[in-house]
Amino acid sequence: MKKALPLAVLATTLAAAPFAAQAEFNRVRWQVPMAFSSSLTALGDTMPVVSDMVSTISDGRVTLQTVEPGALIPALSIFDNVSAGNISAGYSWMGYEWGQVPGSALYGATPFGLESQEFLAWMYHHGGDDLLKEMFEPYNVYPILCGTISPESAGWFTEEMNSVEDLRGLKFRAAGLGGEIMGEFGMSINVLPGGELYQALETGVLDATEFSLPTVDKQLGFSQVAKYYYLPGWHQPSTNQFLYINLDEWNKLNGQTQSLIETSCMAGNAVALAKAEALQGAVLNEFAEEGVNLRQYDAEMLGAFEEATASVMAKYSEQDEMFDRIYSSMKEFQAEHATWKKYGYLSRDWHAQD
Repeated sequence: MKKALPLAVLATTLAAAPFAAQAEFNRVRWQVPMAFSSSLTALGDTMPVVSDMVSTISDGRVTLQTVEPGALIPALSIFDNVSAGNISAGYSWMGYEWGQVPGSALYGATPFGLESQEFLAWMYHHGGDDLLKEMFEPYNVYPILCGTISPESAGWFTEEMNSVEDLRGLKFRAAGLGGEIMGEFGMSINVLPGGELYQALETGVLDATEFSLPTVDKQLGFSQVAKYYYLPGWHQPSTNQFLYINLDEWNKLNGQTQSLIETSCMAGNAVALAKAEALQGAVLNEFAEEGVNLRQYDAEMLGAFEEATASVMAKYSEQDEMFDRIYSSMKEFQAEHATWKKYGYLSRDWHAQD
C-alpha cells in the first residue's frame, strides 16, 4: 500500500498534466471571415491550416472558425469591421485599407521591394513588425503576419504589350501601390474581387488584370479569356496576408493563448511559401501547352515601372510620416542585404544554362 499510493498519485499527476497545460489557454470562439476563398491555393488556404493548428494544440479550447468571403461581411471590409469591433478577427491581404492607412500597402506588397524570405527577415529581425503594430494601434487592430507567398504575375492581357505606350487607356484591375503605379501610365485602374474577374475579362469590362500566383490565376480561369501572361511580378515581389484581431479582444487573452496564435501564424508563413514555390513551375508549363504566351517585361519597360515607382513612393513618403518610416526601413534593409543576395546565391538563370 505504501508503495502503491505514491505511484497512484504520480500517475494521476502525469495524466492531469496535459489538461492543466490546456487549461491555461483561454476559451476562444471567433469567426474569422477571409478576403479570399479557401479553395485558392496558398492564397486562401493558409488560414484554415493555421486554424487547425490552433485547435489541435489547444485541444479545441481556441477555435478560429474561418468564414468564406462575403458569407459574413464583404470581402474587402475586413479591416474596418475588425477595427470597429463588429468582428473579433479577420484574414486579408494587407493593402485593401491603404486609403485609410497608407503605410499598410507596403506590408501587403512593395513594388521592387522585398521578396518573401527577405520580408520575413525584415519583419522579425529588422523592426518591420514593431512598426506595423505601432501603425495599427490607433485603429484598435492587432495585425499578425500569417501567410507570405511568392511573386505574383504582372498581369493577364488580351493583347501583346510591347511598350508602356501600349498600356495607355487599358482598363486594368490592380490593387495597392501596384495599381497606383500602373495608373501613372494612363491605365484606368479598379479593384474588383477575384471572383468577378473572369467575367469582367470575358465581357470587356476589363482589358487586363493581375491577381495572384499562376496556380491561383489558373483556378480562376484567366487563361481561357486572356492569352498574354506577363511576368515578373515587379509590383508584388512578395504578397502578404495578415490575421487582423481587434485589439480589445487581443488584450483579453493570456500570454499562452497569444503565443499559440502568433506561433501558429509563423508556421503558416512556412506552409504558404513552401506550397507557393512547389507548384508554380508545373502550372506555367501547362499554360504554355494551352497556348498562353508567356512574356517577360524587358529591361526598358521594367525601368519605366521602377522610375514611376520611385515617384509614387516619394509622393506618399512626403504625405505620410509613417509611410516614410516604413519605406525607409525597408530600403535600408534591402540595401544592407543586397551584398549577401548578390554573392551568397547562384544567379537565378544558372541552371537554365545547363
